[in-house]
Amino acid sequence: MQAKTRAEDSETAIAPVSTISTRRFRRGGVANLVVMTISAGIVGTLAIPAYAFTPGSEDPEFSTSAAAALTKADPQSVDVQADASAAPVSQDTLAVTTGASIREAEEAEAARQAAQAEMASYAASYDGPSVGELLASPPYPNFDLASVYNVATQYIGVPYVYGGATPAGFDCSGFVMYVYAQFGVSMPHSSSGQGAMGTPISEADAVPGDLVIMSGHDGFYAGGGMILHAPYEGASVRVQPIWTSDYSIVRIGI
Repeated sequence: MQAKTRAEDSETAIAPVSTISTRRFRRGGVANLVVMTISAGIVGTLAIPAYAFTPGSEDPEFSTSAAAALTKADPQSVDVQADASAAPVSQDTLAVTTGASIREAEEAEAARQAAQAEMASYAASYDGPSVGELLASPPYPNFDLASVYNVATQYIGVPYVYGGATPAGFDCSGFVMYVYAQFGVSMPHSSSGQGAMGTPISEADAVPGDLVIMSGHDGFYAGGGMILHAPYEGASVRVQPIWTSDYSIVRIGI
């Protein structure tokens, strides 16, 4: 009875050891499995490339902008019409007053003052009939071109005076105006105005007394390609060859 009890006690004593060992083994296996699973997850996470997933990368503020998309697009081309012209380019310029321009201005002013003084002297030196007085009572009421030219030749040697219209001094149109006034023909003090009064004729038909009209100048046709006129300041009324081909001839009174 005691032997059996001891044997039973012995089995009883041995049995817990085996049970404990099996429980420990089971617990250890589960723990190891958990540890291995966690480790594999960590390693897998670390192995994922950094660019594969970025938290928040799908939010609007991290999306590709329209400007960035255009820069990655294919090259763009623009069609320009063949007749398109470039915009004009201008440059600012600096105006500089030079010593020469100052001297020119001074000379021009001196010439103006001299002309003004000459006109004052001119007006004081002449006491004969004016253009207006001649038109009121023309000394040559019978008009003909030969007579006109003969009267005009009487003033050869009269000095040129700008704006002059008396025998004290003539300019080109003042000379023509004064001569024609003696035949009762009223004319403007202008070469272009006098030319507009006449009828254009060919040089082959021209006779002395017709008018030679140029740009800014006129005089009497003297025959043979010559002109009788008041030429320019510093010169006097004279006959000389016509120096240009740019002229026309007009006739007054027809």
